[in-house]
Amino acid sequence: MVQGQRTAETDSVRGPVPERLLAAATRLFAERGFEGTSVQEIVAAAGVTKGAMYHYFGSKDDLLYEIYARVLRMQTEHLLRFSSQDAPVDERLRAAAADVIATSIANLDDSAIFFRSMHQLDPEKRRTVRAERRRYHEIFCDMIRQGQDEGIFRDDVAAGLVADYFFGSAHHLSSWYSKEGPMTGEDVGRQFADLLITSLRPKE
Repeated sequence: MVQGQRTAETDSVRGPVPERLLAAATRLFAERGFEGTSVQEIVAAAGVTKGAMYHYFGSKDDLLYEIYARVLRMQTEHLLRFSSQDAPVDERLRAAAADVIATSIANLDDSAIFFRSMHQLDPEKRRTVRAERRRYHEIFCDMIRQGQDEGIFRDDVAAGLVADYFFGSAHHLSSWYSKEGPMTGEDVGRQFADLLITSLRPKE
């Protein structure tokens, strides 16, 4: 067996190179910060060469972007699935709200690293992320507006304000949530979703 074959087999056992690089970058950015981590440290931790990294990611900046973008893509896919279901809008919104909290907790380091270092991205990547986040926000708001139009939700508060309040709470999860605590991410997701839906019920 030649050396190249051994390397390929080792890579297949340890996992695809992009995932290994992202895992290493996430851990190092969490420990040392984005600025305090070098490309050499990332590739050494991932067990690959710089050439392998640059085959998939053009820069350390690209790694930072992808750490968060992959989570946002997954959450957007989930949201689109929930929003298109044939179910009452309050049930769909509850499911979407619980999901975004649970998936944020499951990827807590990724989100925390990104929000702490987002200003390090080049302007084009920042614009891309903001556009993707706005898309998510609008789909979420559309369900709130539908519930308001149907009389299921109170209509004296703007849908955008409700969404901003909810997501503002979600962005602070990393400041207090602990996996060693009594609640799982799913537990927190259900409770956040219940609070959201309850707050939207019309006043009697």
